[in-house]
Amino acid sequence: MSRIISYRTADKADVVALLGAAGNLTSDQRRVVDAAREAARRSQRGLDDQGIDWGLTVPEALDHLLAGHASSTAAASAYSQALLHLIDGKASDPMDLGVYAKPSTFFSLLDDELRRLGVSGELLLHDHLFSGPPAEIPFAVPHPVDGPHIGMFPLARAKPAADAYRAVADHVDEDLAHDLREIIEKLECEHEEWEYATRKIDWYTQDTIFFSVTG
Repeated sequence: MSRIISYRTADKADVVALLGAAGNLTSDQRRVVDAAREAARRSQRGLDDQGIDWGLTVPEALDHLLAGHASSTAAASAYSQALLHLIDGKASDPMDLGVYAKPSTFFSLLDDELRRLGVSGELLLHDHLFSGPPAEIPFAVPHPVDGPHIGMFPLARAKPAADAYRAVADHVDEDLAHDLREIIEKLECEHEEWEYATRKIDWYTQDTIFFSVTG
């Protein structure tokens, strides 16, 4: 079954600040949480229709995260989905990076090819796509085996990564070249928006590309 990788940009600290904030929400955080609760209910209806049990419902998992814990180790997928809803509430509109039959395999092969051509390891994507939630979350969030998976990549590295990829794009295996060029264009677009907003919008603090791997 194919899996969809999507991405959005947000301030990582703003996302982390929601975890454990249930009793002390600002008006903006309350708006984000209300939207996340509605999205969680929609997600759960979809799971119920498919007969899928994640150990907790997505709304229950969201309540746990807001209360400052993720104590049900059997509900990793529910926690991951709930966290994605919180991220979406603080982030730009999601965009698709691509659809892949085996995304981990594909990006491992792409990393190997780019590394062979001299691209620095810190600019490669595989480990970032599957990095998990922010390490700054003050409690452990279990990692789902089957997803959805969460990843992160610093916005400040988007342009260096795109430049490094473009410099070798003509030399990568032809089976990888088309997808690589699409990734380059998307990283360049995110950099341009980040650079403009950082210069022109005084309240703008987004610093992270958040990935989700679903399906």
